[in-house]
Amino acid sequence: MEPGAAPGPERLFDSHRFIVRVMCSVLGLFVQQSDPRLRDVSVQVYIANHVTQFDHNVINLLTSCNTPALNGAPGFICWSRGFMELGVTGSRAELVDSLKAYSSHRENPPLLLFPEEAATNGRAGLLRFSSWPFSILDVVQPVALQVQRPLITVSVADSSWITELLWTFFVPFTVYQVRWMPSVPRRAEELSEDFALRVQELLAMELGVVSTRLTAADKAEHMKRLRHTSLLRFAPASSQPLAARPTMPSSLPGVGSFAPEDVRITAMAQRVKEVLPHVPLEVIRTDLAQTNCVDTTIANLLEGRVPFFPESEAGADLPAPSTSQAAAASGIQGSVAVPTSKPATKQFAKSPVERHLSLQERKRALYDYARRRFAEKHGAARAGGSP
Repeated sequence: MEPGAAPGPERLFDSHRFIVRVMCSVLGLFVQQSDPRLRDVSVQVYIANHVTQFDHNVINLLTSCNTPALNGAPGFICWSRGFMELGVTGSRAELVDSLKAYSSHRENPPLLLFPEEAATNGRAGLLRFSSWPFSILDVVQPVALQVQRPLITVSVADSSWITELLWTFFVPFTVYQVRWMPSVPRRAEELSEDFALRVQELLAMELGVVSTRLTAADKAEHMKRLRHTSLLRFAPASSQPLAARPTMPSSLPGVGSFAPEDVRITAMAQRVKEVLPHVPLEVIRTDLAQTNCVDTTIANLLEGRVPFFPESEAGADLPAPSTSQAAAASGIQGSVAVPTSKPATKQFAKSPVERHLSLQERKRALYDYARRRFAEKHGAARAGGSP
């Protein structure tokens, strides 16, 4: 009796993937997929949306595929995370040529690519797809990926893959849902950019999200601004540039060169309050936290970019102002009557030049009013303190 034929390599790989999926289930990582028969075995490029740092590992549990390492140093860490090293460190054109050579060998597993090039939470929209993954072959198969996790979000912006791995082990379970979509061929004379946009629209419809035009570079720039804002919030005043550091008034006790950020904002808010006494102080502080500039905040308030309700008691304790002073105290709520030969218009000017001149007149009137208030207040204080 002859022995039975040995199992093929594909069956061995399927058995290995089944064992790994069982081990992942014990760790709380569950993978579900739609009808596996929808997966096209003749396709050499899979296109998926990017949700977590382990999307390629999850899809690799369902079918053999390779994801090239685009970022990070090659070596043991790259291999242990399941990325394929190509040894290409140059431009995207060299990467595409290398992937074309890889795909020309039919015995190689398909490529799994993430054109978004950055992970998102997968709930709002898709980042704009890069065109280079669609320059490799003329047929791709989209893969819709959704991830659910209790209590903790599945993707935290600007977090490392180690942090994501620890959270995956910490939460009770994480469910990955993989849906295979029909293969999409390139149309006649269709550019790679148009091909990428068409596949992006199909994936967005399948996921029920918006197809945006934001790129991975836009996300990186947004995260950079968030980090810069958080650092400014806790940085001491001494770390700021001298040009951006305001002069602390002597009326604020305990303010030195190493004052914290909130004291510095308070000092700047007092300067704006002297010019615009009818504007609530909290509104001024909120805008200063964003602009970090007294002049810019004054311009925002004058031009109506920052909405607010004027304080009714702002002019109660003030001396009776002149006509120009009363108009200056009304701020942006009305036009400012400047004692010039040409009165300010009471409606929105049609010409940009007239609008600019009107703004400059209001600014000049407000600055003059602030100087007079300052002189009257300090003059009265010196008169009351003299013997």
